[in-house]
Amino acid sequence: MGRLIALVVALVVGALLAWHGERLPDPRPAGAPATDFSAGRAMVDIGMIAARPHPVGSPENRQVRDYLVRRMQALGLEAHVRRMPAFSSRERDGELRISGATVENVIGVLPGRDRSLPAVALMAHYDSVPHSPGAADDATGVAAALEIARAIKARGTPARDVMLLITDGEEVGLHGARAFFGQDPLAKRVGFVLNMEARGNGGRVQMFETGRGNGESVRLFHAVAPAPSASSLSTFIYEQMPNGTDFTVPKEAGLQGLNFAFVGRQFDYHSPTSTPQNLEQGSVQEMGDQVLAAAAALAASETLPARAPDLVYSQIPGGLMVGYPPLVGWVLLALAAGLVALGAWRARRADELRWMDVARGAAALLFAVLGAVAILGLARKVTGAGSGYFEQSYLLAQASRWEAAVLLLGLGFLILATATAARGRWLVAALPAAAGVVAYLIDRSDLVSLVAGAVAGTVGLFAYWAPAARPGVWTGVLLVGLVIALALQALAPTIAYVLAWPLLLGAVGAAATDMATRRGVASFILLTLLAAVALGFAGGYAHTAYLSLDVMALQALPLLMTALVLWPLAQPAEGAPPARLIGPALLVAGAAVTLWVRFDEPWSARHPQLSYVRYHVDQDAGRAWRISQPSTGGDWARAVLRADGGQITEREHWIEREPSDAAPARMVQEAPAHATLAAGLDGRVSLRVVPPPGARLLALQLRPSAALRVESIAGLPVGRALNAGKWSRIWWEAEPAGVEIALRGPPGGVLEVRYAATLERWPAGAAPLPPRPAEVMPLHLSDSTVVTGTRRFTW
Repeated sequence: MGRLIALVVALVVGALLAWHGERLPDPRPAGAPATDFSAGRAMVDIGMIAARPHPVGSPENRQVRDYLVRRMQALGLEAHVRRMPAFSSRERDGELRISGATVENVIGVLPGRDRSLPAVALMAHYDSVPHSPGAADDATGVAAALEIARAIKARGTPARDVMLLITDGEEVGLHGARAFFGQDPLAKRVGFVLNMEARGNGGRVQMFETGRGNGESVRLFHAVAPAPSASSLSTFIYEQMPNGTDFTVPKEAGLQGLNFAFVGRQFDYHSPTSTPQNLEQGSVQEMGDQVLAAAAALAASETLPARAPDLVYSQIPGGLMVGYPPLVGWVLLALAAGLVALGAWRARRADELRWMDVARGAAALLFAVLGAVAILGLARKVTGAGSGYFEQSYLLAQASRWEAAVLLLGLGFLILATATAARGRWLVAALPAAAGVVAYLIDRSDLVSLVAGAVAGTVGLFAYWAPAARPGVWTGVLLVGLVIALALQALAPTIAYVLAWPLLLGAVGAAATDMATRRGVASFILLTLLAAVALGFAGGYAHTAYLSLDVMALQALPLLMTALVLWPLAQPAEGAPPARLIGPALLVAGAAVTLWVRFDEPWSARHPQLSYVRYHVDQDAGRAWRISQPSTGGDWARAVLRADGGQITEREHWIEREPSDAAPARMVQEAPAHATLAAGLDGRVSLRVVPPPGARLLALQLRPSAALRVESIAGLPVGRALNAGKWSRIWWEAEPAGVEIALRGPPGGVLEVRYAATLERWPAGAAPLPPRPAEVMPLHLSDSTVVTGTRRFTW
């Protein structure tokens, strides 16, 4: 019974530590001291910036631009608007893709005492996506930059310039940052970048990315930041991901810097619900506190952090941040190995450790972690929510329920696997194997759940073929953890701490209790404290992993971290019924919550269902269609599609990335895009495409009969090839005068040009959209008219 009580206490205290680690500071009021950051003051700017959606090139975006200039001037900053085009390009399967826009960055400079020193840049973007006010992404970052500059000025003249780099066009390809760091002479004055972002309308602020060679930057942040949330794991992972933020651009240019974001309330990300009223002001306060601490230290310093070897760093329960050089990781692992060996030696000397039990323990850990992946993969399928941005909204609208289900199922299966080791019931191996198969039958792309379940089932047969004693099993668990931690230390030393630290906690417990053979009160207290700390540490990573809703396998990491320390409390003596029931009880509770998620639709005025409907005018065919993103909008979207009496079918068109629901619609008259091709000297031709009046977004597809070289676009050099017979894509935004593309190739060729111009309104000649219920909202370019056509040129 003592072990059961210790397990419950460890779970409760660990949960409290994890919860405490996610708490936000109280927002400071507008009357806070002038030298402090005040969320109350920042909210005034957020209210103005996020009063309405303001995508790049829109009239509303220009209003925000002008407001920012006035605010900077009121703060005594040197304010500039820098208008210029920018683009990015890449090739995929022989297809050239170019995305560009004409952007208007707003730059403000707070002069320092020595203006020859490199400036500290506070970077955020002021554009939003269509239909979203962008209160979090990124009005919060912009408002924070203004409030930070005000607070630094209130502390006295800084040693160096502080530059507010408020970019435009981030949402359409980081174009404001590309324009500034690629073309603007002011970029040469920047020595360090602090970028602010958000994914959702709340959550803790994380310093989740650094420049390359972050040693000095992390040391500075560690020294000044209040209760930071940061880890070298997040930096490592983000560098492997294809997406980026504005910080990606200066990082690639070799600048040092820190990237901050809060992640939470993700339903509001890029959504009409991202309003100032729904914004978590504690997140605003924490963003300001973290960035102000770093910015003030940098602005007052005579030197800026230089490139230095990367550090290992992470926060721990209690709000502290630990950092050290990667070589220290080897010392920690050597210490852990020695402690594990000491605990095992003592247990062996007491004749309580058998080598077969060690092997079964190693297999049991693999069964627990991989089996949980299969169980969670099945649960994700049972929710009925598909994968992808649109489908995730069903889960994001009930985020607390779904996270509770994930934690209950994962922890429940881990405790079930642990407790079963004492009894040796090999039939339990069928549970993850069946879960993996069922998940795969529901979704044939889910090979992860299938393979994880199959491997778990296989190793489970060995692990649970016969009962195994706790000392040997825990030894096997710790040895597997040690092997994995050593591999991480060798291959990716900045992330090895995620296992090294829990392993060290487990090793301390193993050595102090002779591998859990000591059964006194002191041993229980020590194991309980160690397990609670490990659970609090792993709980933060479990929450972060949960935020990636489509990658349930990420939960394997916090479960592995937890198992290393929790195992001796979770494995009862053979034939201890109450302790055996905790795992199954948690699994049943998790399954019940999963079914609640599945059958209780979450849509409400606060969390409306997404809708994405458009009116497609095909000027080549002389036909029109009402189209909708599948699985969005419910009955309202179906009523929109049927408004002209057409039958809803699945339709493919080059303007869509995947098939859409569509119904024939009344043909309406809309102005076409205007395209011309002018031949020049030496095989050079100039293609110019002007969108119809009011179109902010122009998409093109080009297919030459012979290979062409794109020399420039909007006057900027490109140097990429258009392959013969292949369609290449160009997206250009915020340029009513159109885009000019300079091409070079052999004479006598043919160039096919497709265009799609998006007018962010419903066509005047069509039946109007019916009123939306409060529980349905438009997303992105919904309610727009898309005009498409084709032109054919020869030269």
